[in-house]
Amino acid sequence: MSNTALLAPAPTAPSRHLHALVDAPAPARVALPALVDAPAPARVAPPAPAPEATTTAAPGVPAGTAPRGFALYVGLDELKAATDGVSLATIVTALRQTLAELAPQAESYATVALAPAHAGGRDVDVVRLALHEPSAVARTKADTPDDDHVPGGVTIDISRRRVHIDSEPSSLTFKEFELLQYLVLREGRTIERTELVSSLWSHADGDEVPGERTIDVHVRRLRAKLGRYEDIVRTVRGIGYRFDRHADVVIRFGHGTPSPDRF
Repeated sequence: MSNTALLAPAPTAPSRHLHALVDAPAPARVALPALVDAPAPARVAPPAPAPEATTTAAPGVPAGTAPRGFALYVGLDELKAATDGVSLATIVTALRQTLAELAPQAESYATVALAPAHAGGRDVDVVRLALHEPSAVARTKADTPDDDHVPGGVTIDISRRRVHIDSEPSSLTFKEFELLQYLVLREGRTIERTELVSSLWSHADGDEVPGERTIDVHVRRLRAKLGRYEDIVRTVRGIGYRFDRHADVVIRFGHGTPSPDRF
């Protein structure tokens, strides 16, 4: 199956039309007793700017190139859209109608990014990678090893779901790796205990869902197996946990795996 699918507007979904904001003079204040019906003043279009004698490149555009359009990557799945009372097709239809008003000559093409279920990571990162956005793909290729060589320090291989510590394979359990991966894919962001419980045990029955303190137990066991590198999983007192990358930590991503935040 292709990793993109053409978006067709839902026939029954109401279209929410977006409107561009234009500057207009504020209406004069009128006292209520003097309020009468009157025709609205005619709008005077602003004069068109005179054409420039020479064409200058847009800021930040490399010499010899010219902008031909733009891509807007939106991270939003159907479930999240449904909670807001819309669908992806409804949003795309509204954006296209707005574009038709602002720039009637513009051409548009919309696709839905398809990724493995429960891929994890930020929606927008998954979208960029699934649609083969060049910088997202280049990032995964740069992190993908050409062979099975494992350097010293900590190597976290997301695509193969394994961790090496000082070149030796670790004995992380499935849940411990999930916990580490969840933090790694959200590098530098503090994750609350409640988020870890709701995300890592989203399919568990009520009796199997751990309390927040059980997360502390899992983290302690994970840190014990990380040994002298245990501080890559940091505690943010009163909130939760955060992954901090060290110089001796290598993270490997495979195709289809969302890239972490690197800002």
